[in-house]
Amino acid sequence: MKNVFLLTFLTLALVFSTEATAQKFSGLDKSPADIASYPTSYRVSDKAVRVIYSRPQLKGRSLSELAPAGKVWRTGANEAAEITFYKDATVGGKSVKAGTYSLFTIPGDDEWTVILNSNLNQWGAYSYDSAADVVRVTAKASTDGESLEAFSIAFTDDGDLVMGWGTTRASLAISQ
Repeated sequence: MKNVFLLTFLTLALVFSTEATAQKFSGLDKSPADIASYPTSYRVSDKAVRVIYSRPQLKGRSLSELAPAGKVWRTGANEAAEITFYKDATVGGKSVKAGTYSLFTIPGDDEWTVILNSNLNQWGAYSYDSAADVVRVTAKASTDGESLEAFSIAFTDDGDLVMGWGTTRASLAISQ
């Protein structure tokens, strides 16, 4: 009888404690997170550079409305994008030490200014502080025939970083 009572008590305790700790999850983010890396192998030890960012979508809006020319942009949505160099690198002709940096851009018609900033964990560009800039370099802007609905970052076979949205492409030379 004691065993039946104990078993019943434990079963009820388990049922009620499970309900009490049930977790409610929020819906999907409208600007889902993504990662681009070079090289694209699955071995972390092979990585030279990685970018973590969120992918806003045009949804009938213009690029100039969402990432205005001449203004500092978070390079994506939500939190400021972060770029990690696993080895010292040359970015846009300037030396950059291995480490993680916030990635900001200033869009323009013919070129984009790419900014690596030492302040991490920033929401958007609201608290952007130019005093924490590690380097500012220029990325060549061009137009492509294919339009991208979602902002995207990719690396070429040579390791250059390419940002694309709508028909705009901005390419930044990176070497190890």
